[in-house]
Amino acid sequence: MKKVLNQITVPHLSFEAFLDLAAQLGCIGVEARNDMDALDRPLFDNMDPAAAGEMIRAKGLRLVGLSQVYPFNDWNDDRRAEVAKLIETAKAAQAETISLIPRNDGVGTANGERQANLRIALKEIYPMLVEADMIALVEPLGFGRSSLRSKDELIETLKALEVEDRYKLVHDTFHHTLAEGGSIYPGQTGIVHISGVSDPSLTIDDMDDAHRVLIDANDQLGNIEQMQAFIDAGYEGAFSYECFAPETQQLDNHAEEIGKSFDYIEAQLNA
Repeated sequence: MKKVLNQITVPHLSFEAFLDLAAQLGCIGVEARNDMDALDRPLFDNMDPAAAGEMIRAKGLRLVGLSQVYPFNDWNDDRRAEVAKLIETAKAAQAETISLIPRNDGVGTANGERQANLRIALKEIYPMLVEADMIALVEPLGFGRSSLRSKDELIETLKALEVEDRYKLVHDTFHHTLAEGGSIYPGQTGIVHISGVSDPSLTIDDMDDAHRVLIDANDQLGNIEQMQAFIDAGYEGAFSYECFAPETQQLDNHAEEIGKSFDYIEAQLNA
């Protein structure tokens, strides 16, 4: 199992402490984020991107992904500038991918409108990716308010635009469940995000990011089954821990608890 740690899981750690934790957990790499302003956590702790990349590699890690542009499918000049900036930063830090997140506020969800907005953005961003030799990860969000819930819809659009060489899918086990499951696309998937929901009283409609905790035997999302399906289908990419629950983010013993969860997952996958 190729393990990755997403920075949102431990947002209160300094960037270097985050890297040290990932290395201690046996991760192959990390996903860094630029959207933690509420926690006064700037990207790379305001470190020069090239220097941040050097620090990552010095610790034996890869910068698997750099997040994010939101909402990428609300295309305008500001969004173009944001994509260009993220690509520039990613190249300087030697990140392997950038992350594109769809609008998630109930706007642009109508049939016809959402597909058109998606096509426009993907088509506009594509030449920027080609020029930079960069891969973009697009993440469907399963919330009812999301403007891109369906992996099928995304894959169909990528094929129709003939841009599959520069875009990969994010399969998020939480969002897959919220979107009522459906097909998986191991060959087109760039990374799998994992997190658990342990509260059995929650319905799918009740679940939100704040419920996303470490995976254990109480998991309500079928993480093990989803991960096993990817492995059985020949997926060789990484599984990245992305937890948003405050109780997980604020743990005092991240190494112990995340390590215990990784051990549980691997034991189940090898059973």
